Amino acid sequence: MQDKSESNAESRASGPCRSGGLLYLCDETIGSGSHAYVEMKVLPSILRTGVSCLKDDDSGDHDQDNCSPKDGEKEKNDKEEKDSNTTKRKAVVPGAGEHPLQYNYSFWYSRRTPGRPASTQSYEQNIKQIGSFASVEQFWRFYSHMIRPGDLTGHSDFHLFKEGVKPMWEDDANKSGGKWIIRLRKGLASRCWENLILAMLGEQFMVGEEICGAVVSVRFQEDIISIWNKTASDQATTARIRDTLRRVLNLPPNTIMEYKTHTDSIKAWEDFHGLVNASGGR
Repeated sequence: MQDKSESNAESRASGPCRSGGLLYLCDETIGSGSHAYVEMKVLPSILRTGVSCLKDDDSGDHDQDNCSPKDGEKEKNDKEEKDSNTTKRKAVVPGAGEHPLQYNYSFWYSRRTPGRPASTQSYEQNIKQIGSFASVEQFWRFYSHMIRPGDLTGHSDFHLFKEGVKPMWEDDANKSGGKWIIRLRKGLASRCWENLILAMLGEQFMVGEEICGAVVSVRFQEDIISIWNKTASDQATTARIRDTLRRVLNLPPNTIMEYKTHTDSIKAWEDFHGLVNASGGR
């Protein structure tokens, strides 16, 4: 039954590409995973060294991996990187002859040590922006060189958000919204993540500017896929997102899908950390 389900997911994977305007970079073998490497051969890489480090990093704390600057240079380099990223975000435009997306997007990566509660500040510091893109071709240049979620280890997350939106509950674009959450058994994250982000880039959800971004969270016993939207109170929009998500991921009818507002997430986080602090934890 497992193989049949995964086979169905593969056969449906090309759907978002065909109807989402991405067909010219895909073919009917999109579900096999081979298409990304085909694109890698014909499209030059624009990834920074930091992304290459993501593939090799097996440390427990991403802030301490080989991509990090030395302690004496950290403050200076952080400022330079922030200024540089700001400039690059403003400058991201489709190249000549490329196929523009409706919105610009940014890939992010985060990793933390399990069992170590994090403050909002440390969470924000731990999120690393991989880069931004404005066209289909630019997307493939990033994606073709990125490790797949199923190959990540530990508590790791990939985020794909509209440019200018941070993958944080408190961000202005997110604070009144929420997210649909799907918990996956191990082995499905890579395929589901690919189908989800292709559908998102191809504007399959048909909810205007409501979509903020998507996250895949790799954990030890399960993986989690979520898609974030701006307005949690808009039930018609959240229902459309749910139904589209079910379709593009080819989910079985009995799949549990949970919608959680970011307000509830913040409250749960504060309650949990209050208990941790009261018990002497950090």
